[in-house]
Amino acid sequence: MPVAKKKDALEIDVIDLKQGEFTAWLIGISPFYCNRMADKSMRELLFPSGRMTTAQKATRLKHAPIAEYRSSPYINKGPGPTRIQMVAGAPKKAMATAALDMPTGVARTQINRLVSVPQDFIPIYGIPRLAMDPVRMANAARTPDIRTRARVERWATCLTIRYITPLLSESKVATLLAASGILCGIGDWRQEKGGGSYGLYRMTHKDDPELLEIIKTGGREAQEEALRNPVCANDQSEELLAWYLQRLAESGLSAENEQTEEIEVDFVDEAPVDLVNALPDDDSIQPRGGNGKAAH
Repeated sequence: MPVAKKKDALEIDVIDLKQGEFTAWLIGISPFYCNRMADKSMRELLFPSGRMTTAQKATRLKHAPIAEYRSSPYINKGPGPTRIQMVAGAPKKAMATAALDMPTGVARTQINRLVSVPQDFIPIYGIPRLAMDPVRMANAARTPDIRTRARVERWATCLTIRYITPLLSESKVATLLAASGILCGIGDWRQEKGGGSYGLYRMTHKDDPELLEIIKTGGREAQEEALRNPVCANDQSEELLAWYLQRLAESGLSAENEQTEEIEVDFVDEAPVDLVNALPDDDSIQPRGGNGKAAH
């Protein structure tokens, strides 16, 4: 009986995937607008309270600027160098968008799959200021409103970026991170959305004098003081807040016990508008939810 020949052993080539890592320091080149959804807005989404009666509306304020200012940043409640922070995935998302325009040979989907940021949040150094901006809400009527956020004029941050090698190189990842600071930005009214040019940044090194100054003057204690005792970001905000506080005092209400008339869903894609002149419809302003209202 013939003996069957042994088959050659199956050879499998395994690509050895490794993970590279570097720490990036970023300095803002345009103001950073904080864009956290307010606690009351999230609670309203989770457990809607329903429409209020006319009598209830008459005893409630539509806006609470100081409360809105304090709730707009992501707050670090544990130990850390700063009180204000930002979702760590924001720079990665900006890198993926920048890959669409940059001739690096790296696709957006590759950034999504092959790049990771191990932190949940990244620290934002810098002193927040109260900014009150007229906006048009993302509803069909494009209703004008006033939006109050924390705005950080001079800011900096650092993050750890991991990437898969040999599919990506450190130079390509760093190039896209640098490009994303010009093409996209992070936070509200960022360059990527077309309505504003905020949240832009540049890469730097840890010994940059400007970076060291921002870290020294815009750390945790300075941020806590700025949140406790708000200072306005510009003349318009100062005038609006002074008028609001005057009307509040005339009504016998306290700014520390502000209540809002209704909870509205947060949209990070609104563009500031002129107080007098109406803006044309902007296709870049798209709601994330279904009620077409802006957050406060």
